[in-house]
Parts: sequence; C-alpha cells; structure tokens
Amino acid sequence: MADSLSPTGSALVEPSERVSKYRTVPDQTATTMPSCVPYIVGNEAAERFSFYGMRTILTVFMTTYLMNASGVLAVMPEHEALGWFHQFVGAIYFIPLFGGILADGILGRYRTIFWFSIVYCFGHLALALNDTRLGLFIGLALIALGGGAIKSSVSANVGDQFGAGNKHLLSRAYGWFYMSINIGSTFSTWLCPILLNDKRFGSHFAFGLPGVLMFVATVIFWMGRKKYVHVPPAGFRFVKEAFSREGLSAIGRLAIVYAFVALFWALWDQSSGGEWTLQAKNLDLHFLGIEWHPEQVQIFNPILIVTLAPLFNYWLYPAISKVFPLTPLRKIGIGLFLTASSFAVIWWLQVLIDTGAKPNVGWQLPAYILLTAGEVMVSITGLEFSYTQAPKTMKSLVMGIWLLAVWLGNEFDTLLNFLFPILQRVGLNLEGAAYFRFFTFLMLAAAILFIPFAKFYRGKTYIEGAEAVIE
Repeated sequence: MADSLSPTGSALVEPSERVSKYRTVPDQTATTMPSCVPYIVGNEAAERFSFYGMRTILTVFMTTYLMNASGVLAVMPEHEALGWFHQFVGAIYFIPLFGGILADGILGRYRTIFWFSIVYCFGHLALALNDTRLGLFIGLALIALGGGAIKSSVSANVGDQFGAGNKHLLSRAYGWFYMSINIGSTFSTWLCPILLNDKRFGSHFAFGLPGVLMFVATVIFWMGRKKYVHVPPAGFRFVKEAFSREGLSAIGRLAIVYAFVALFWALWDQSSGGEWTLQAKNLDLHFLGIEWHPEQVQIFNPILIVTLAPLFNYWLYPAISKVFPLTPLRKIGIGLFLTASSFAVIWWLQVLIDTGAKPNVGWQLPAYILLTAGEVMVSITGLEFSYTQAPKTMKSLVMGIWLLAVWLGNEFDTLLNFLFPILQRVGLNLEGAAYFRFFTFLMLAAAILFIPFAKFYRGKTYIEGAEAVIE
C-alpha cells in the first residue's frame, strides 16, 4: 500500500508502523513467566490499595463526616450517599470503554496507563485536602477519569506479555494479578477506616494514604517500562478491525455474556462499601475478639480471594475437570449461582434485623465466602476469557466493554436507590429485607437463563503473535 504524504512531502505512517525502542511482540519461543510480571503485580497491588482504601470509607464519610464550606457537618442521607457511591463506581467502570479506544487506537497501552495514573494521583490529593462536597466532587471526578482510563489497559497489558510458548501460564498470571488486587485492598480496607474514625487523623489522612500509594503504583509501573512488551496503537487499523465482521461478531458474542455479568456486579458492589457495610452498622460488631468498624468487615472479601484463588486454580478446577470439563463459561455460570446464594444469607440476616434482633457480624462471613467463590469464578475467569476472545487490535477496547458490565450493574443499583421514595409511593417497597430478597431472586433467574446460552456459545481465541483458534 502506498504511503500517504503530508503537505511537506514526508510520509504519514500508522502509529503501529513507527519504530519503537521497546519490544512490541512477545517472544513466541519463551516457555516461562515473563520477567515484567512482578512490576505489573506490584503496580496493581499499590493501585488497588489506593482505590479500595478510598472506596471503603466513602459511604461512611458521606453519611458521617462530610462538611460544608463553613466547617460544619453537612452529611448525606443513606440513600443519597448510596446513590452517589454507585454512580461513582459506575463511572470508573464506564470510562474504560473510552480509555480502551484511546489505548488501542492512539496512545498505546503504556502511555495511557502512565499519564492517566498521574490524573488519578491528583484525584486522591483533592479528596485529602478538601472534606466538603466540592472536594468530594473534584476528587471523585479525577479518580473516575484517571482510574477509569487505565483500567482496561492494565488488564490487557497482562495478556500482551505472553506468546504462543507460554500462553499456558496466562491464567496463572491473571490469578496472581487478581491476588495482587486483593492483597492491596486487604491492608487498605483495614487501615483506612481506623484513620477515618481516629480524631487524631480523620478524613485528610484516611484519603491521603491512598494517594501516596497511587503515587507509588505509578513509580513501580514506570520502573518496569524496559521489560514490558509495548504493543503499539493500531491507528486506523483499529477502527477497521473494530467495525469488521470479525470484530463486531466478537463484541456481539461477548456482549451477551456481559449482560449476565452486569447483574453479578450489581450484587457484588453492594458488598464493598455499599449496602452490606450499612447493614453491618446494625449488627453486633464484636467478632473474633475484635470490635470492628462497619467499613472494616468487607476485609473478609480480599482475604478470602487470596485464599480461594490459588485453591481453585491449583486444586478445585483440575479436580472437577477430571469428571466435568470446566470451560470458562461453565465457571461463570456456577459463579452466578454462588452469588445468588450469598445474597440469600444477607436477606436472612436483614429479616432478623427488621424484627429487632442484633445478630453478630460474624454471620456475614458465610455470605462473603459464597460471594468470593462466585467472584473467583466470574471475575478472574472473565478477565482471561475477555482477553483471549478479543481480536488482536481490540484488546483494550474489549476489556473496556468487559468493565462496562460493572458500570451497568452499578447504574442499576443507583437507579433503585435514587428512585426509592417514588417506588414506595407506587407500592413497590424495597425497604429492609425486601431489598435483598429482590436481588437474590433476580440473580437466581439470571443464573438459570445463563445455562442454555453457555451451552451454545462459539467463539475464537486470539493470542498476541499467534493465529486465531476457532473453539
């Protein structure tokens, strides 16, 4: 194909055709784990500390510690705070769609991650310095922009490092990647509520510490720049492939999977700083010899992820596959049923609370075990599945669409919370236990409908530097 010329006569080349000082294709003969994986894992652990540390205390901050410009308490009602909480979480998972387009077509994944990580740092700074609604708005907007823009590229960057020779290690790498998320969030989930509720520190320190860790994450990512495979942006070729029959077919197949996964996230995000945290405020918080803050109870989830993810990968999956082949979609389907069962436990707990009882917070632990098992089977599996099912120039875009499922789930939660008074006036009461009963049956119905879809799904597997394989 002839080169296009600029007005000065110099050749205009596609971004993918420019000479790079970094490796742009993985070594197809390598059979071991890529040397850059520790930088990816370290970056993710620090970034997730920053995100979950901030997110863990967000609803309690809005309902207990939020100030006005005069320094007087001006807190939000619970349903308003929950609505804004889910709106923020939804935004940070909606923006990856555009971040994926930017990374695949224009900037490339490395530059997208690096520059928007800096925006992310400024968001944490705004939250730490200003405890009014203005600081809250600016901080959350910048975190949503920065964190959202990098999210799809960070996930795709893991898969970029693997070629045909070591693709069998990809699921293990995604397992480590996901474990690093939960190692980071474990420490922040425990520590940030202590800082928030201690009068010697308060919200400035509680939001400031996550900001420091986001800066550390950015530095770790930069340090690994010479070891990564830097897949170049595809330029116009990205648009061409995205709108080709193959590209649209891949997106269409995955979109149906993601519709079911969106309901999973509508439930999961209630456990992490949302509805389950507010339920914990009405429970006896003395458990295991510790007096817990309600925000700290969600630490069960990351601890369980670190425990269950390797257990599933190295023992449970191989054992089950000997008698029942576990395809990615079968794992996701089982995960949906586990998620419904976790909400049945929370529903039962809320029934007790509504009758005036005050159960021990330890009764939330079985719900967290079931939900986390569902998360391992839906979320970790979905990351790897999304990467392998995405055409080569569309990896970040498809990861962005995968994350769009989280946005859809949170938008559903947001709508329910903002419409709560209106729904009550028309006779649909989702107060108390009825709220969790609604989600239990909704998830159960989705899990049942997923079975026939998974059975007839047909797709292709795409690995960087290798030919696509029809399943």
